[in-house]
Amino acid sequence: MNRIRLLLAYDGAAFNGWQSQPCGKTVQDQIERAIAGIAGEGVRIHGSGRTDTGVHALGQVAHFDVPENNRMGVDDWQRALNSVLPSSVRILGTEMAGQSFHARFSALGKTYRYEIDCGRVLHPLRCGRVWHHPGLLDLEVLRDACELYRGEHDFSAFAANRSGDSDQHDMIRVITSADVEDYPERIVITFSGNGFLYKMVRLLVGGAVRVSEGRESLAWIGELLAHPEGGKCQYCAPAAGLYLQEVEYPQGG
Repeated sequence: MNRIRLLLAYDGAAFNGWQSQPCGKTVQDQIERAIAGIAGEGVRIHGSGRTDTGVHALGQVAHFDVPENNRMGVDDWQRALNSVLPSSVRILGTEMAGQSFHARFSALGKTYRYEIDCGRVLHPLRCGRVWHHPGLLDLEVLRDACELYRGEHDFSAFAANRSGDSDQHDMIRVITSADVEDYPERIVITFSGNGFLYKMVRLLVGGAVRVSEGRESLAWIGELLAHPEGGKCQYCAPAAGLYLQEVEYPQGG
């Protein structure tokens, strides 16, 4: 059985997240229906991880096993899927993968970007794709706040509880970079790390913005990281500004 690896992008505003739900209005549901229509039978796809309602992807990775009676080439799958998927989802690339490859479990790390629009008026073409936060933020304080996230920490205070998840799981993650880029009326915050918890990036951004507004202190973030059992960050940035940018895999994997 051949395994195909997909590189895909999507506008998350149109979907209830990545993972399949009974409503059928998720990215996974859309792709599985498309594959079933092409292959003539149901096929399960596996993504590198979940993105939530309203969250976008520039470089999501998924895989599926082609039914044995299907003789389509790997490039044919890209053309066929893009011909039937909604325009808000696009397969950017397809390649053959070994049976040991798994989009989720083979991943070494991920990079997320978060976009904040600081303009007085939000351009209509940016609606649903950024956090509109009019007014200036203290960029140096924002950078200092994001710098505190770097390294290995227990991020329990910067994670939400997901329905159905066990309370007993590892909350330690390593953030390798947390960069803040400044553009005219726009700020982009990029996080790279070995993994991210539910709503973690949005809570990291929300906490850092709160500090840059002078409403919380840098010490407040430090305390949440040092003593995660003591409380939770309550400031969750909107989903619209978040993008899964890239998933990292072993060389040749």
